[in-house]
Amino acid sequence: MTPLPDCFCPVDGTRVPAGSLAWCCPVCRGPLDLDFAPTPATLKSLAGRVNSLWRYAECLPLAAPTISLGEGRTPLVPLRDGIAAKLDFLMPTLSFKDRGAVLLAELALRLKPRQVLADSSGNAGTAIAAYCARAALPCTVYVPEGTSPKKLEQIEAHGARLRVVEGDREAAARAAREAADEEGVFYASHVLNPYFLHGTKTYVHELWEDLGGRLPDVLVVPVGNGTLLLGAALAVAELHSAGFIDRRPALYAVQSAAVAPLAHAWSEGADDLVGVTPMAPTFAEGIAIPRPARARQILRAVRDSGGTFLTVTEDQIRHAQADLASQGLYVESTGVACWAAVREGALGERSGVVPLCGAGVKTGLARG
Repeated sequence: MTPLPDCFCPVDGTRVPAGSLAWCCPVCRGPLDLDFAPTPATLKSLAGRVNSLWRYAECLPLAAPTISLGEGRTPLVPLRDGIAAKLDFLMPTLSFKDRGAVLLAELALRLKPRQVLADSSGNAGTAIAAYCARAALPCTVYVPEGTSPKKLEQIEAHGARLRVVEGDREAAARAAREAADEEGVFYASHVLNPYFLHGTKTYVHELWEDLGGRLPDVLVVPVGNGTLLLGAALAVAELHSAGFIDRRPALYAVQSAAVAPLAHAWSEGADDLVGVTPMAPTFAEGIAIPRPARARQILRAVRDSGGTFLTVTEDQIRHAQADLASQGLYVESTGVACWAAVREGALGERSGVVPLCGAGVKTGLARG
C-alpha cells in the first residue's frame, strides 16, 4: 500500500504526520494542506485506463481504490459563445462532491476510526454518507435547519445518522467540530481535510484530457468554501509544472450577491475577509458561506491566476436555471450560479467552462 503523505499547516508550517486523525492544525486550528507534489501522466498514457477519476492515479494521494462508484469522467457539452458546461451533476450522488468524498472515505478505511463525522449544507453530506455506506463505515452528518428536504432524504437513505442543527451553516460546522475532537473520530470535513481538494482537482485533469491537452481561457467556478476552486488551482499547477500546458487559465470565482464575503474582500483589495458578512436567504444555498476557512488561499489563487470575482442576483439565478432547463439541463439552483454569471457575455471573446455541480431534483426550481 502506498504510504500516506504528511499534512502541514499553510499558515504556520506545523506538520501533522500521516495516519493521524487530527483534522486541523494543532497550533492555529486552521485547515491543513498535503505535502504532495505529483507529476501527471502524459495524455497518451491515459488511453485505455479505468473510466473514472482514478485514471489520474499518479496525481492522487491514495491509490488502488476499493469503494469507487465510477465517479468522474463527466460529459463536457457546449452551451454557447465559446462556453461549455461540465455535467458534474451526473456523478453517482448527483453532485461534484463525489470527487472529494471518495478520497475521504478511502482515507477513513485506512485510518480505521470508530466513527465518521461530516457537516454540510446538503451535497457534501450526501456524498460522504454514500461513500461511507459503500465502505461500511458508520457515519453521522450535521446539517443546518432549512436544508433541502430532498438532500436530507438522500443522506438518510444511505444509512447515515442525521443531526439537524438549529441555526445556519456555521452552527452545523461548530457542532460537528465539537464532536470531531472525540477519540477515534474521523472528521470527513470537505473544507478542512486536504484530501478532498485532491479529489476535486480531477475536474480540471478531465477537462485537460477531454480538450486534447489544453485548458480554456477561463475556468468559472462557484465559491462558498472554495473546494472546487482550490482543487482546480492544484491541478493547473500540476499540469503547468509538468510542461503539459504553457499558460494558466484565469479563475473566475462566482458568489451569490446575497452572501459574498470573498467578493467583498476582493473589491477591497484585501488578502483575507473584511468585516462580518451576515447570512441571508439565497437560492444558491450551497455557496452561502459567510466565513470560509480557506479564504486567504482562495483569494490568493484567484489573484495569482489573473482572475476575478463575480456575483449573481437571485433573479439571475432563476433565469439561468430556466435557461439551462430549456437546453435540456435540469440543474439545482446553486449549480447554475456560474452560468448566471457569464451567460450575458462576461467572458467576452474568451473560451470558458462552467461546472453544473448538482442535479435539479435536489432543490427543485428557484421561484421568486
